[in-house]
Amino acid sequence: MDTHSSSPRETGSLADQAYRQLEEMIVTLVLPPGASLSEAILSARTGIGRTPIREALKRLEHQGLVTSMPRKGLIVRDMKVEDQLALLEVLRPLDRLIASKAARWANASQREALRGVADAMVRAAADGNLHAFLQCDQDCDRIIYEAARNPFAIDIVTPLYSHSRRFYCSFGQPDDLTRMAELHADVMSAVAEGSETKASGASDALIDHLEAFTRAAVGLS
Repeated sequence: MDTHSSSPRETGSLADQAYRQLEEMIVTLVLPPGASLSEAILSARTGIGRTPIREALKRLEHQGLVTSMPRKGLIVRDMKVEDQLALLEVLRPLDRLIASKAARWANASQREALRGVADAMVRAAADGNLHAFLQCDQDCDRIIYEAARNPFAIDIVTPLYSHSRRFYCSFGQPDDLTRMAELHADVMSAVAEGSETKASGASDALIDHLEAFTRAAVGLS
């Protein structure tokens, strides 16, 4: 990642940049469950200093993606697929709240940014570019979080999104990426339009799809 870029996903502190890189590596299974996490090795792989890496790892541990094991140090936490449906139960009402509040409070700049991210996400999915799709997903989350103005709800959903993305990357099929992009774009478009009703409905539709995807992935009816 080019730390000199001025794009939204690359602004912020080095610890923020380290977090985004490591979170994506865990979500996309570049760092699989059980992988040992060395600050020195991760620093070399990301090109970011050990102190920001250490801060990022603490944040990931707090979110439950990383855990400390006796005599092993920090490792990537195992993924419990049976937890995904419970996670989505929590996400549904909070996602609906955040989307509707963002539709109400977003400023003109945020609405325009969401339109751009929605278009970029659809293009990324059409190209089968998971990396670009996930970056757009994080940009979408960041803009909607800022617009919603509810830090308490956002503190709850942020780690849940990471766990959900990891589940999707573990079981998702390339032909589903387009549908996922369309559903995310519907949320962003509704927020950009300023319709709380449409934003809530689009959020529910996205969770409906994720629930159906999860049940199919783990063999549930």
